[in-house]
Amino acid sequence: MKHPIVIAGGGLAGLSLAIALRTRGVDVTLHEAGIYPRHRVCGEFISGVTNETLDTLGIAKALMNATPLSSAVWNDHRGRVCEIQVSGRGISRWILDDTLQRQFTSLGGKITTQSRILPSSGTIWAAGRPRRSGPWIGLKCHATKLSLTHDLEMHLASNGYLGLAKIEEDKVNICALFKKPTPAGAKGTSLLTAMLRESGLNETADRLNAATLHESTFCGVAGFQTGRQPSFGFSIGDATHMIPPLTGNGMSMAFESAEIALPHALNYARGDCSWDAAAASCTSQLDTRFRTRMIASAGIHHFLTAPATSRVATTLARTRLLPINPLLHLLR
Repeated sequence: MKHPIVIAGGGLAGLSLAIALRTRGVDVTLHEAGIYPRHRVCGEFISGVTNETLDTLGIAKALMNATPLSSAVWNDHRGRVCEIQVSGRGISRWILDDTLQRQFTSLGGKITTQSRILPSSGTIWAAGRPRRSGPWIGLKCHATKLSLTHDLEMHLASNGYLGLAKIEEDKVNICALFKKPTPAGAKGTSLLTAMLRESGLNETADRLNAATLHESTFCGVAGFQTGRQPSFGFSIGDATHMIPPLTGNGMSMAFESAEIALPHALNYARGDCSWDAAAASCTSQLDTRFRTRMIASAGIHHFLTAPATSRVATTLARTRLLPINPLLHLLR
């Protein structure tokens, strides 16, 4: 290979692309701002990615022990809205990211943690969504002794939503997206339950209080907007497209974006094209692949979370007049 490649960001997109490039003989160095293992604000629910994509990236083994998920339910403050059949996998980012970084280094890849670098020629930007002013705050933690009615529960609130998903070792991942501001004085897992009560989901808050919430797994994030992101040259993952979390497609899109970037990065590494040409080709293909689901997800997200329309959406779903399966198809 004529050119080495640097990847900024060691999340799912960056790590899976790094592994795919290393297995094809490319000299890859990855810079990660954090350390491994670490908790991240994430639904920890993988749905939509194909086995072919995982095989192309060489990461199928990393998901072999993920928890299979097949049933889902939507609820609001009045109770059950509808049930959905899903096909997905639950796995914590603590385990998945660490497994992938170990695989990468075992292939001879080089990782520098607690390292931030600037965009430049030869650097693929996989450092996540850029900081942008936005109305949302994301919260996440793990719980034990929390029984679920389905493999995946979604709870629609007056100011956001909460997802509960089974992951490994009988744990449940709790991930929520709420509109700011947050209750004064609350922090950690108490902030999560306080936000639930403020949004009218008192029964769900009671369930979480009765469970064991692991404070060490709590994390939060703010300062972001979903949708197409202002990206830096050759970018992948959330750095280019951040789909609303309620779709359950964010982790899959990270893998898909790595698969799309792979041939363009290889063309540059072999000396078959310039860096700018590789970046432009990848960006165009990412936009084409994700355009429909980004447009559909933005509309669905607004319809479900805007006060004027969320009640209409849940009423239609309860009466089975909302075309759930066709809508899900648009998001994959």
